[in-house]
Amino acid sequence: MLKKFLADRRLRQADRLLAEDRKEAAFRLLARAAAAGNRDAQYRVGRAYLAAQGVPPSRVDAVRWLTRAAEAGHVAAQSVLAALYVQGLGADAAAIGAHPASGLFTGHEAGAADYQSGLLWARRAAEAGSADGQALLGFILTSGPETTRDLAQAESWYRRSADQGCPQGAFGLGLALLNRAATDAERITASDWIERAAEGDLPSAKYMTAVMYETGAGRPIDLPRAVALYRGAADGGVRAAMARLGLCLMEGRGCKPDRQNGESWLRRAALAGDREAAAMVGDLYVRGGELPPNYAEAAMWFTRAAEAGHAAAARSLGLLYASGAGVMRDPEEAARWLRRSVENGSRDAQADLANLVLSGSLAEPEGNYSRQWFETAAGNGDLVAAFNFGICLAQGVGVPRDDRRAAIWLRRAAEGVVNAQYWYGRMLIEGRGLEADPEEGRRWVERAAGAGMTDALVMLAEMAVNGRAGAARDHRRALELFERAAEQGHVGAMFALGALHGGGHDIPTDTATAQRWFRKAAERNHGHAQMMLGRYLARGVAGQTDPVAARDWLRRAQAQGLAEAAGDLAALDAVPGASRLAAN
Repeated sequence: MLKKFLADRRLRQADRLLAEDRKEAAFRLLARAAAAGNRDAQYRVGRAYLAAQGVPPSRVDAVRWLTRAAEAGHVAAQSVLAALYVQGLGADAAAIGAHPASGLFTGHEAGAADYQSGLLWARRAAEAGSADGQALLGFILTSGPETTRDLAQAESWYRRSADQGCPQGAFGLGLALLNRAATDAERITASDWIERAAEGDLPSAKYMTAVMYETGAGRPIDLPRAVALYRGAADGGVRAAMARLGLCLMEGRGCKPDRQNGESWLRRAALAGDREAAAMVGDLYVRGGELPPNYAEAAMWFTRAAEAGHAAAARSLGLLYASGAGVMRDPEEAARWLRRSVENGSRDAQADLANLVLSGSLAEPEGNYSRQWFETAAGNGDLVAAFNFGICLAQGVGVPRDDRRAAIWLRRAAEGVVNAQYWYGRMLIEGRGLEADPEEGRRWVERAAGAGMTDALVMLAEMAVNGRAGAARDHRRALELFERAAEQGHVGAMFALGALHGGGHDIPTDTATAQRWFRKAAERNHGHAQMMLGRYLARGVAGQTDPVAARDWLRRAQAQGLAEAAGDLAALDAVPGASRLAAN
């Protein structure tokens, strides 16, 4: 009796010391009471070691004291032990939280989970009436190894936990009901439980409820409510919610557009490991906006996403290495990332890899490897491989050039591959491997352009400018086609738009618009655009004279081998004051 009295008094004294923020002194009292066998003190000492409260953190000591309390019948200690074993003894203390079940359904990778030990302690806590223990037990019976799973029992324990008001129990019950729902009424009931968990401030439940309100699954579509829930889940650390919130803010979906905060949330999601968010941030830097594209920054984010297995990001990264945009041009590195993209399911990357091989940028063994890969797959009916094999035959990569066979394979691939439609159209126009038929060739190119292929759009636009391959000379249509290609980032189309707007064509002259397009192309390292922008700025063609900037752009053009730019620079030097301005 005296022993219990002393232990209780130490616990009360420890509480007073903690209220005064004297954690070390409080821990010493708790440790004495725990050593004397007080199970409440043992539990609190274990939690202190978990949270580094008045003592350095120690998993070993935490588990030792929690086990002593749990073996003495302390229900909360049993729940905490179960959570530790299920989430891995390497889990952060924050993952355990104030309630042992608070780390469930987070989507985070567990450490070395010990489901058998977790099951033992969760069952003891659950049978003692702990709502946390019941939710933990339901989770183990749902998500543990096959040998421990029992969905009917799990649902029963989730319900008992939910009936006590435990958000984790409500969420688990909602998921269990949703998994077996066969009618709209059953799906709505499941959604009710999930939203109840969200109202209990469970971040993962907030995220799922937001998805339901955004998509209309089990809830009426309510975009503002979805955004509010995404924000709550994002604040709670759910990385998928960070990504969705960022996208909503970027697009103004259910909220006022806020590009700056939207990008910030996408970055946070990406840094937390969301590969889709990392890929989206990379896309933002490629597209640019108020500022020019930043390919170096894009490459960094694409790398993060690609290393996590994102196929489209791996392809984008490969294309950056192929072009030398933002990174040192490196065909071998480009091929490595394009192969990674293909391995992750990107069929477009196959065509890109073929184009890289065909450009002669890679060594012959790579060409042989690609040709064998494409020929085998093409023979098995793969239309993308048929296209790539046709290109190998057309260009003599890894196989003797054979235009006739190339045309056959490209025609076969053209039934389902946009790039093949473009290439087959070109061969018809040029009469390569088959009788020339410009009209039929143009129809195939138009088909590819209708699917949005950039090179096909540009080729059609050039036909409309020059009136070749049977096309009518139509500069307005050419303008529209070049604009579509420029929107997709085609630098040559940007330059062409500058030339069309600059005068001498069947559209009104607009030098300001011409200069804007020349600048866009120049910023993407287009030599002729750099020269034209330099001329415009030197002569004030669009109403703005800037000799310093003109000199810079002309020098860039000259560095790319454009001899005409040297004459422009000489003319600029002859203008009084221009050299002095440049020097300043």
